Parts: sequence; C-alpha cells; structure tokens
Amino acid sequence: MMADSGSNEEVAVIGNTDITSTESENNIINTMVERGTALLKKMEINVAEAEKRTGKNTVNMQETYTVYLIETRPAETVPEGGTPAAPDTLWRRYSEFELLRTYLLVTYPYIIIPPLPEKRAEFVWHKLSADNLDPDFVERRRVGLENYLLRVASHPVLSNDKIFFLFLTEEKGWREAVLETGFQDKVDSRLKSLSAAFRVKNPDKRFTALKQYSDELNTVISQLLRVRARVADRLYGVYKVHGNYGRVFSEWSAIEKEMGDGLQSAGHHMDTYAASIDDILEEEEHYADQLKEYFFYTDAVRSVCRKHELIQYELEIAAQDLAHKKQLKEELATGTVRVFSLKGMTSKLFGQESPEQRESKLAALEQSIQEGEQALKEKNSECQEFVRTAWEDIERFKEQKDNDLREALISYAIMQISMCKKGIQVWSNAKECFNKM
Repeated sequence: MMADSGSNEEVAVIGNTDITSTESENNIINTMVERGTALLKKMEINVAEAEKRTGKNTVNMQETYTVYLIETRPAETVPEGGTPAAPDTLWRRYSEFELLRTYLLVTYPYIIIPPLPEKRAEFVWHKLSADNLDPDFVERRRVGLENYLLRVASHPVLSNDKIFFLFLTEEKGWREAVLETGFQDKVDSRLKSLSAAFRVKNPDKRFTALKQYSDELNTVISQLLRVRARVADRLYGVYKVHGNYGRVFSEWSAIEKEMGDGLQSAGHHMDTYAASIDDILEEEEHYADQLKEYFFYTDAVRSVCRKHELIQYELEIAAQDLAHKKQLKEELATGTVRVFSLKGMTSKLFGQESPEQRESKLAALEQSIQEGEQALKEKNSECQEFVRTAWEDIERFKEQKDNDLREALISYAIMQISMCKKGIQVWSNAKECFNKM
C-alpha cells in the first residue's frame, strides 16, 4: 500500500515518541512536512496568533469574526549571537483560507489538496465548547491553519503556485488576483460529477478501489473519534470524582490528631489528580485534531476520484460521438441504413439524395470525423496524463498518511501510558501518606 520514496530530502514528522513538554508541544504543530521542497528552503511560515474582531459584513450587518496572523521570514541561518530577520506579517480570515483551497482544488484536480481544520467543532465531548469563537477552539484552529500552510508549502507542485505565494505575502490585492485567474469558471457542478459517476461504462479499477478505501477510512476514523469522545466524557467524570476523596480526607483530618497530617496530605494529592484531567484532555484534543485532518483528507481523495470519473466519462462520450459519425458516413456512402432512423424514412418517402448532395455531406462528415478523431486523441491524452500525475500524488499521499497516522497513534498511546503512570504515582504518594500516620 505504501510506496518507497527513495528520497533523501529532509523530513520532519509529527509524533516523537518522547514525552517531554517541549517535544509534546512540537508534536501538536503537525505532521509530515518535507523540508527539502523549494518554498520551505527559502521561507519560514507561521500562523503566530489569532485575534477576535468586529465589523460589518457584505450585507452591512455587524458580525464578530477571527483573523489569523501569518508570519513569513527568509529561511536563512542566523549566526551565533545574531538576531533573526523581522518577519513579514499579514492577517487572514478563515474564509480567505477557504478561497485559497477552492482555487487549489480547481487548478490542481489531480492533487490531493490538504484539508483545512474544521470550521466548527465536531466529535466533541460534552464539556468541550462547540462555539467557533471559544479561545481553546480558536487556538487549535490556529495550529491547524499553520499545518495547512506547511502542507501546501511542502508539496512539490503546490508550493510553486504563484497565488499561494501571494496569499502568504500580499495582504491587499490577493483576492482580486485569485479571482482574475478565472478558476470559478472551471468548477465542475456536483450534478455533472454525479452523472459521470453513474454513467461511466469503463471505470478505472484503481480509482474505484481508492474511492472505496477512502469511504471506509472515513467511516473508521469517524468511529474512532466518537469512541474517543465517549471515553473523554467518562474519564473526565472519573478524575473529577477523585476530588471527593480529597474533600473527605480533608474533613476526616480535622477530627484526627495522630492521623490528621497524613490524611490532609493524601487529600491534597487527590485534589491535584482531579484537577489534572483538564490539561490531559486539552492535550488529547490536539491528537484528535490530527485524526480529524485525515477524516477531512478522505473527501480530498474522493475529489480526485470524482474528477477522474468525469474525464473518463467525457472520453467515452467523445468515442461514442466519433463512432456515430463513422456509422453515418458508412450509411451515406453505401446508401444503406442499418438502424431505423428519420433519415431512412425520409429517403423512402421523398427519394434518394442527388450525388452532389451526397458528396457534400460526405465531405462535411469526413471533416467532422477528423475533428472527432483529434478531439478523442486529445481527451485520451488528457485522461492518461491525469492518471499519471494523480497516481504520483496518491503514492506520495499514502506514504505521508501511513507515517502521520502511525506516529500520531504512537504518541497518543504514550500519552495514555504517561497519564496512567501519573495515576499510579498519585496513589503511591497517598500510600506513603497513610504509612506515616
């Protein structure tokens, strides 16, 4: 399933198996970024902060929204003791990230375009806010948007796109530049894509299998995220109920002389344990966001499959049209009609056409057939080129996916082990307190 890249490019992968605080924080700033690509060799990219703003929208209504500060600076080595260059900065709204991604989807239909982080929280456990202006959610989205930019900037094709570079460097005039590309005229309608999916006669088995795999991966990840949300709910309750131990031990210590200090200390450990769950689940949420990224990636994979179905359908239509024209030419040349048609009935009722009329029609048909053969040749080349370039990107994506999900799951397991060890340590400390009574 996973291609061997054989590349010597420097790769930074999320999910280091160490659990120091610094490395855990680095794990959150996401997954596989190929540092060997052209843009990331020249430029460092960060989404440094988020800011809530209030203003009027296009229909002159007051609204509250969030903007994100993008920082870019030359990726140059800073001498020891030197000061790095000040970054260039600009602000972008989430809707501008959406416009950029739509442009990339239309312009590069053969590429699995990285997904944006969710616009509103999904698969949340009940204590987590689903408000898209909640500070914790905005912070996770900030991390997700930075990861999105790094994904695009590390892609061997997308990183060279002029519009993407302008998105990073030009705050004013970028929207006009992307609209001037005319990409909106190339957007395939959903109805057109759906029609192609049902009517294509010879689908490519590889893309059919990939589409099915994408559907199944979507189902598996959604189930995993739901299980994780239910576990988080129950875990939160288990931890918080330990606070009752702390309260009871503290009340008990007030009526004991010899055992009072030990009970008080044990109660303190229980209170600390109960309070620790908030930070634990907040860290868990970042790992859940990594799974959500691939939940949304499955739609990007399906988008490539849908585009291939549409191209294949157009190829088949061109072949059918050419075959029909050749049949008409044969009928006109021989004077025989192989199937019932209005033309055949007309000939029987009003007589055959004159030789001059037939020659004129034959010449027009011959010209139309030549044009049809050229159109078929071009459509066939387009389909072959799409398959070649799409499959190159699919193999790249498979390698990225396998690395990312493996590292994310390992890191998640290590976090769970660390959490259990902390629980054991709390009860070990409580035991020591009881021993000293």
